[in-house]
Amino acid sequence: MSGLALESAGNGGAFAPPASSTDDRRIAEAVFDALWAGGITWWILFWIAVAGTLLFIGAVTYSVARGIGVWGNNIPVAWAFPIVNFVWWIGLGHAGTFISAFLLLLDQRWRSGVNRLAETMTIFALMNASLFPLLHLGRPWFSYWLLPYPATMGVWPNFKSSLTWDLAAIFSYFTVSLLFWYLGMIPDLAAVRDRAPSRKRRLTYGIFALGWAGSGTEWRRRNSALLIIAAIAAPLVFSVHSVVSLDFTVAQLTGWHETLFPPYFVIGAIYSGLALVLVLSVTVRAAYGLHDVITETHFDRLAKITLVVGLLLMYCYVVEMFSAWYSGDPYERAQYFVHRWHGPFAVIYWMMLAMNFLTPQLFWFARLRRSAVVVAIAGSLILVAMWLERFVIIVGSLSRGFLPSSWREYVPTWVDLSILGGSIAFFSLLYLLFLRFLPLAAASELRADRFLSSRGEA
Repeated sequence: MSGLALESAGNGGAFAPPASSTDDRRIAEAVFDALWAGGITWWILFWIAVAGTLLFIGAVTYSVARGIGVWGNNIPVAWAFPIVNFVWWIGLGHAGTFISAFLLLLDQRWRSGVNRLAETMTIFALMNASLFPLLHLGRPWFSYWLLPYPATMGVWPNFKSSLTWDLAAIFSYFTVSLLFWYLGMIPDLAAVRDRAPSRKRRLTYGIFALGWAGSGTEWRRRNSALLIIAAIAAPLVFSVHSVVSLDFTVAQLTGWHETLFPPYFVIGAIYSGLALVLVLSVTVRAAYGLHDVITETHFDRLAKITLVVGLLLMYCYVVEMFSAWYSGDPYERAQYFVHRWHGPFAVIYWMMLAMNFLTPQLFWFARLRRSAVVVAIAGSLILVAMWLERFVIIVGSLSRGFLPSSWREYVPTWVDLSILGGSIAFFSLLYLLFLRFLPLAAASELRADRFLSSRGEA
């Protein structure tokens, strides 16, 4: 990375493609010019996302005002859409750290085309995920009771509860991800500062660029800090979702009480997160013409990783069913081979299994891995399937417990559906704002990759 210090003094050393490099100049224009004006398509999507976000706010406000009885939750299905959405959203946030941290530690330079999209996805997905446990409390204004603070009331968190560790895990993961995302963006913010057409924008981006001048010392310290944070973030990918899985594993309910759940949940989280990265990469590439930044090679490699993780998830499904059969427990066998196969949610179960198993098989073929259309459709199907998987695990297991007399059906209400759809709209709104006001790719790293490639070091 020594070439990174060779920055031009003309623009503060933030980002200066060589005058003879047409490709570098074209990439810089594609990355930075999107900040100055939003097209008609962006505005249409923006107002649709705003409308969906307002629906989300309205549904949440209605739930808090009237009580969670407006949801479809009922005994025995006391956990339903809020926790399904929580596990789904927090899973989506894992691939950002997976791609950025793991590939950085492995010195995979092709990450520079998609790492910013993935890291931003992590931040916004975690923001969404954190809302649902608070709503599920029923009285979210008492959520501060989960924090270990000096309380004269003598109310302290139960540190034996995995729910308390959920809070610690999410907060730690969000903090590390936010630092990793922001530190990596500083050189690009400096580049935007120097390219901004107005003094107000130059001042704004200059504040967030923290006076970056592009000296060799700054680059070395930034790169060292990124490696340290990546080394911290890497184990968090496993620990955070393992903690989430303990919410279920500690229960005695059939379908939940599984030692397989920690690795199973981690694999599922990375799988669904990779699917979202594929969808975002395709859509952003098409919308902004980033064909030189996000190439077919990125699709190919991301699809290969998705295929591997998908096969690991299928292995978990097989082990889960084998364990239920081998245990000889009639309740376990009934849960996995009767209720899920033939019960009230059998259609959802078979849809989930088919989409999770068949969709990644497309990625055995190089031509399909490099097709933007195939990658986008496959990623969308996996996202739907992984939400259905959480639904089957949570709602399916609760609705069919030990006693037939306690079996009840679950039907979501319009409030449940509005909160789910609204949370997707809220994520979309945040992402559209990111695309409008922040560099959507790590242009400085892309330039460094080309520099090293020209020297034969790639």
